[in-house]
Parts: sequence; structure tokens; C-alpha cells
Amino acid sequence: MWTLSGFVDEIDPDFDRQVEVATELGLTHIEFRSAWGTNVLDLSGTELDRVADTLADAGLKVSAIGSPIGKIGIEEDFGPHLDRMKHAAEVAHRLKAPYIRLFSFFLHGVSPEASRDDVLRRMDALAAVGASEGLVLLHENEKDIYGDIPQRCHDIVTSVDNDHLRLAWDAANFVQCGVRPFTDGYELLRPHTVYIQIKDALLADGHVVPAGQGDGEVAETMRALAADGFDGFFSLEPHLSAVGTFGGFSGPDLFTEAHRAFTGLLDAEGIPYA
Repeated sequence: MWTLSGFVDEIDPDFDRQVEVATELGLTHIEFRSAWGTNVLDLSGTELDRVADTLADAGLKVSAIGSPIGKIGIEEDFGPHLDRMKHAAEVAHRLKAPYIRLFSFFLHGVSPEASRDDVLRRMDALAAVGASEGLVLLHENEKDIYGDIPQRCHDIVTSVDNDHLRLAWDAANFVQCGVRPFTDGYELLRPHTVYIQIKDALLADGHVVPAGQGDGEVAETMRALAADGFDGFFSLEPHLSAVGTFGGFSGPDLFTEAHRAFTGLLDAEGIPYA
């Protein structure tokens, strides 16, 4: 059984509205990135308590913390960022999230080859926090970071070689790097992929579109995952209205459209989901 989740801050900045639409769509989980316009790692203890209480009242759980860990330049001081990773683990425990999403650092003009050793040292340190806290870190393939294409995603997860560092698959981000996700990356990355983010994009200009309407080979990927016996989370991250470095926005109507597009693909393939 596949479980649907979603970045519900794309619905509305207000957390109560996020929860309202999520429950109307029948979601049982959310991926928590921000509330009231504030990133999850910057919320106060009181605000996190309110989030936890609201989720419990609505019968919702958190599939992952959508953190910005790793979204700094490779040239920036890593010490404070490692402390922020430790705080992310505290937040994940507080909200009972099994996963924390993270990234592998913006290169800012430094070549991947020249950055590799620094990236791997940092990713190893982050994975060690995940291991010590009993959490799984999900590396997302974001454009302009070290792990933007399948080969470098594979390099990270195999070089660090820690079961607490796995991969999140984002088809649209691959497309925006000129990659055909299923054709170019599925066989290489499938053994390390445990979490799927749902958005699609066009190769021609990188424009983000609902799942199945772009070049992200979403249907082919879903079909292969089903054949492989994949059993995990699929998190809607539509980005249908606005896209930024630290998030995106769709609004309730476009988020609902994205949900309808993806569930339509699942229904067409006869794949059960909750």
C-alpha cells in the first residue's frame, strides 16, 4: 500500500488551513516544511506544540520533516549547520517523523569534482547525526547542488555508506537538470530510494506541471516501483504557482489539481494507495 503525503505549506501559510485541505483530500500524512510563513526549524517550542496538537486532533501524522539542511553554499561554515541538523532531529522526534529531507550543498561556481571531498565529509557528518538519533535522512536531488544528477546522487549514498542516509526521488528536479528520470536514473538509484516526491516538469524550459503532464516519466516510474514492490511515501510538492530556493506555493485549488492528477495516474495503473 502506497501512502500519500504532501508539502501542505503549498496550500496556505496558515497551518489550520493546511490541515483543513489535507484532511478534505483524505491525506493521512503531511510533509512538514513551514507554518505561518516560518520554516519548521525556526518555529518556537510553543508553535511546535500547537502543530503537534493540531495534527493529533485531525488524525494526521508527519511523513518527513522538509528541512533546508544542506541548502547552504559549500564555502559556508559547516559548524552552525551541523548544530541545525541536530535541532532538526529534535523536531523530528517531537513530531514523530521518521525521515528528514536534506540536500548536498550549493556549489556556487565550484566544480563538482573540486567540491566532492568537502560534500562527502559533510554528508557523512549529517548521516552520523541521523544514525545517532535513529532517523533516516533523505537526500533530495535539487538543481545546483552536488547531488543534482543521478550519478552524483549515487556517489553520495554509496560513498557515505550509512543506512541512515537514503534517497528521495524528485522527477521534476531531474528534468530541470536535463535528465530523463526513469530512463537515466531509475536502475542506478532504485536500490537506495525510499521516498518519492511528486512533481513533474518540461524538458524544454523546466516549467513545473502536474504529475504525468511533463517529461518526468512519472507513469513509467510508478509502474516500475509497483513491480518492484515499493511500499512507502509519495509526497505531493506541486510548485504550480510559485517556486523559490526554500519552497514553493500552489494554493488550495492547484494543490487539489496536483492531487487529482497523481491519484488519476495511480487509479489508471490499478495501484492501491491510502
